[in-house]
Amino acid sequence: MPAFLASLHLTPLSGTILVVIVVLAGHRFRKAWKERETDSGWKTRAWLFGLVAFVGLLVLAFVPLKG
Repeated sequence: MPAFLASLHLTPLSGTILVVIVVLAGHRFRKAWKERETDSGWKTRAWLFGLVAFVGLLVLAFVPLKG
């Protein structure tokens, strides 16, 4: 394993901030999804917020928390 991956971890503060970002991105994804009938740009916003939430959840799932 490369050395930079061995030292990769989340602190409690960065983990908490990431959880908040994921929750807010998920909320905005849901809001964009609900606006699909009235707004033509909903797909772009849904993809953007969905990818942010997805990447954030992957980081939370696979990067260990150091505390």
